[in-house]
Amino acid sequence: MSTLGLTLKEARKNLSFTLRQVEETSGISNAYLSQLENDKIKNPSINILSKLSSIYRLPLKELLIKANLIEKDKNKDEEKNFDFAQRVAFKSEDLSDDEKTQVLRYLEFIKTYRQ
Repeated sequence: MSTLGLTLKEARKNLSFTLRQVEETSGISNAYLSQLENDKIKNPSINILSKLSSIYRLPLKELLIKANLIEKDKNKDEEKNFDFAQRVAFKSEDLSDDEKTQVLRYLEFIKTYRQ
C-alpha cells in the first residue's frame, strides 16, 4: 500500500503540476507540500487534505485513510455524515468567521428543534 506522500506526489506529477503551482492554487507552502510528499509530515489537517483532494482530483476519503484520520471500513451512517461534512467544508471555504459562527448556531438550532 502506498503512503500518503507517495500518493500525493504521483497525483501531482500525473497532472504535471510543480510544487510552486500547487502552492499558488492552494495557498499551502511548497515546503510543507514537499514534506508531505516525503512523508515527513504524518498528520496533515483535514482542511489541507480537502484542498489537495480537489486539486489532485483524488477522493478525500482515500487521503484521510492514508493519513490514518479515518478507518478504511466505515459503516454507512458514518459515510453519510462524512459526505455531508465534506460538502459543508467546501461550501464554507469563503465564509467570514462571523458567517461560519452563524452556520454553526443554525445547525445547533436545528438539532434542538428536532428534539
